[in-house]
Amino acid sequence: MADAKVIPFDDDRSRARRRPGRPEEPSGAGTSGPAAVRALPGAREVPDEPDEAPAAPGPVAEPDGEGAGRAGWERKLAGGLAFLRRRVTGEYEVDEFGYDAELTDQVLMSLLRPLYEKYFRVEVKGVENIPEKGGALIVANHSGTLPLDGLMMQVAVHDHHPAGRHLRLLAADLVFVLPVVNELARKAGHTLACAEDAERLLKAGEVVGVMPEGFKGIGKPFSERYKLQRFGRGGFVSTALRAGVPIVPCSIVGAEEIYPMIGNAKTLARLLGLPYVPVTPTFPWLGPLGMLPLPTKWTIQFGEPIPTDGYPPEAAEDPMLMFNLTDQVREQIQHTLYKLLVQRRSVFF
Repeated sequence: MADAKVIPFDDDRSRARRRPGRPEEPSGAGTSGPAAVRALPGAREVPDEPDEAPAAPGPVAEPDGEGAGRAGWERKLAGGLAFLRRRVTGEYEVDEFGYDAELTDQVLMSLLRPLYEKYFRVEVKGVENIPEKGGALIVANHSGTLPLDGLMMQVAVHDHHPAGRHLRLLAADLVFVLPVVNELARKAGHTLACAEDAERLLKAGEVVGVMPEGFKGIGKPFSERYKLQRFGRGGFVSTALRAGVPIVPCSIVGAEEIYPMIGNAKTLARLLGLPYVPVTPTFPWLGPLGMLPLPTKWTIQFGEPIPTDGYPPEAAEDPMLMFNLTDQVREQIQHTLYKLLVQRRSVFF
């Protein structure tokens, strides 16, 4: 905004226009009007004429708040245009796994944040248990028919960790064969759930998230909610041992109720090549509207990390050690789930 115009005013605002024959006021007089006239010998008192009409005022300066708001919008617009230019010209970077940090921060997180903050109203606890630097493996329960819990966990780490860390999720093969979903998953930092990719990320100092229950977790019936399924063969423990990074258990409450799965259309699932086709109280009865998740209240709690750097290199090949550590992680997640369920007042509040 241009600077406001400054309107000069005479110091003596009560000075009247001089008329012919009116005595001149003495130079430097400190009074004006009738008192000044009476001070002149033999002068006759003449009523003062009204002051000259003031000039039209110049532009009024905007309040600081409004000006700051406009400047903020201008900065956002400039940033958005610069972002679009980089997208069009290809002047952005992705890592070897296809992770696009700029797109994730400015677009994907912005799209997920309203769902996280307003719809599920996620409460985060213990996020400081994730190390500020270096690799870490987050192991969480999995539920909800659709894997929204992994995305909400990614937003929780991104927005609430003191060091602003990014979570790299390990996803199932199905994610990377679906059109559009495949590309978005790569851009968001997700990678195939295999030991080789996970170990490379961990040794590079990344925070990696895994949900060992897999399809057994998100596809379980509503009657088995918050009962952890089998954690596989403990491959995630072996990966953490080889990389020498801590394991952070994570418990998520609220995702089980977004799509209460009361049935499974197994025949249709086999025809479509899917692990399951859910039947819920709203889907498929309400059509596309039935795919809208219920607005449950979520809590995500990150537990105390379990260190692995004290074990020798050959420990990753010890099946008994892997079994014990896997069971320890599973029990800690299950215990925290029960504790959070007792503490919550309602599914929706």
